[in-house]
Amino acid sequence: MRQLVLCFFLFFAQFSHASERVALVIGMAEYETVVTLDNTINDAIGVSETLAEIGFEVTTLLDASGEEFRAGVDEFSFRAETADLALIYFAGHGVEVQGENFLIPIDANVTSNRDVQRQALSLDYLLEAVDGARKMRIVILDSCRDDPFGDALDLVANADTGTSLEPTRSAVRGGLAPPAPDRGTLVAFAARDGEVALDGAGNNSPFATALMNNLTQPQLEISLMFRQVRDQVLSATQNQQEPHTYGSLPGKPFYIAGPGDDDSLVTNADMRIAWADIRPDQETKLAALADEGDTRSMVGLAYMRLNAQDDRYNPQEAAMLLSQAADANSAEAQFELAQLYEIGLGVEQDIEKAVALYHASAAADFPDAINDLGFLYFQGGLGIPRDPDRALGFFERAADLRHPQAMFNYAALIDDGLVPDKGSQAAAGYLYQALRSGSAQVFELLRDQPTMFKADTRKALQSVLADNAFYSGTIDGDFGPGTQRGIRVAYGLTE
Repeated sequence: MRQLVLCFFLFFAQFSHASERVALVIGMAEYETVVTLDNTINDAIGVSETLAEIGFEVTTLLDASGEEFRAGVDEFSFRAETADLALIYFAGHGVEVQGENFLIPIDANVTSNRDVQRQALSLDYLLEAVDGARKMRIVILDSCRDDPFGDALDLVANADTGTSLEPTRSAVRGGLAPPAPDRGTLVAFAARDGEVALDGAGNNSPFATALMNNLTQPQLEISLMFRQVRDQVLSATQNQQEPHTYGSLPGKPFYIAGPGDDDSLVTNADMRIAWADIRPDQETKLAALADEGDTRSMVGLAYMRLNAQDDRYNPQEAAMLLSQAADANSAEAQFELAQLYEIGLGVEQDIEKAVALYHASAAADFPDAINDLGFLYFQGGLGIPRDPDRALGFFERAADLRHPQAMFNYAALIDDGLVPDKGSQAAAGYLYQALRSGSAQVFELLRDQPTMFKADTRKALQSVLADNAFYSGTIDGDFGPGTQRGIRVAYGLTE
C-alpha cells in the first residue's frame, strides 16, 4: 500500500509553463434583431488591450454569432485548465430567464424565453469554462438585464420602454439575477441584480472605464481592486449604477497586475507570509471591509497575525478574527480555526471543538477540510476511530472538488483495489485531472515512477491523454518519450 500524501510542492526549471493568465474578451454590438449598442466593441477592445498590457494571453471575440460564441468559449475552457487565472469579460445584451442568466450573440432571433434558452449562452456555461483554472476564476459582465415579460418576451418590441435617460445595455428594463458561483470563483456585474448598466455617453461604458483604470495597478489586492471599480462607477454615474460582485475569491491574496516589487512575497505558498506582504494602506482598507462583515478580509487579517516572523504576530487576535468569520459561515475560517484549537494556538486547546469545526468546514465543501478528515478517518486521530470506508467517502468528495492531493490519493486507492466498483479508468481520470490542476507531485511520479501504478491504470491514462490530443502512440502502458511528452503538455509545460 502506498503512503498517502498531504502536500508536495516542486518546481521544474527545465520546462516553461503555459500562460499563467488567460482571458476571453467578448464584445457584442451589431445585433440583428435586438437594439444595437454603441460602446461594447470599444469596451472589449480596450479591456483586451489592458489585459494584454499586464501579461494576459487574450482572445477577443467581436460581434460573434451563437456558433462562434460557443466555439470560442469551448476553446478557452480547455486552455484555462493549465492557467493560474482565467478571466472572461462580456459586453453586450444579457437577459434573465426563470432565474438563469443568458448572454446574447448578435444573430439571436429572440421573441420568447425559449428562444433565449436555445440561442444564447448561459452564465453557467461561462462559469464552467473558467472552472478548471488553478488559482483564480473571474467572469465580468458589463451587461445586466432581466426578462419581465414571461414566455412572451419580445426584446425588439420593448426596446424603447426603458425610462433611463441614458442608453442601457439591454432592450428591456431591470437586471440580471444574482448568480451563485462556486467557491474560488468571482462574478463581477456592472450593476447590482435588478439594476441597469449604462452604455455611456463617451467611447466606453462607465464600468469598462473604471475597470481599465484599475486593472493595471500593481500591488492592488483583487478584492480592493473591484471595490475601487465600484466606487468610481458610482461617482461617474451620480449613484445611478453600482457594480456588484458575487461568489468568493480564493483565500490567498492576488494582484491581477502583479506584485510590482521583485522582492514581494505575495506569491509565497504560506498564506501567513503572503498576506503579511500586503501594503499598510491596503491592510487598513481590508480592516474596514472586515468591519463591514467581509469574511475574506477577516481571514486575510488573521493570516497576517499568524506570521511569527512579522511584528503584527498576535495569535489571540487571529483567533478572534477567525471566530467572527467562522460564525458568519466562512468555511475557510472554520478550517483555520480548527487548526488553532487542535494545537492550542491563540485559544485553549480543545480537540472536540477542532473536530466539530473540521466537520462544519467540510459540510460547506471546503476541500482542505474534507481531505484532512479523510486522513483522520483513514489513520485514526483526534479521537476519531479509524474508519477506512468513511475515509474513502471523504477522499472522493475532495477529489471531485479538484483538491490536487485528494485526486492523487483517491487514484492511488483505486489503483490498489481499495475502492469498490471503481477501476483503472476512474484512477486514470483522477490522475489526469490532477495533472491538469497543476499537481507537481503527480507530474513527478508519472515522470519518474510510472510503474508505481498498475499497467491497466497506465494504459487508461494513455487513453485519456490520447482522447485529449496529448498522445498519439500505442496504448501499451509503457511511459516512453511520447507518453512523457503528453504528460508534460497535459501538465502545462512546453519544452
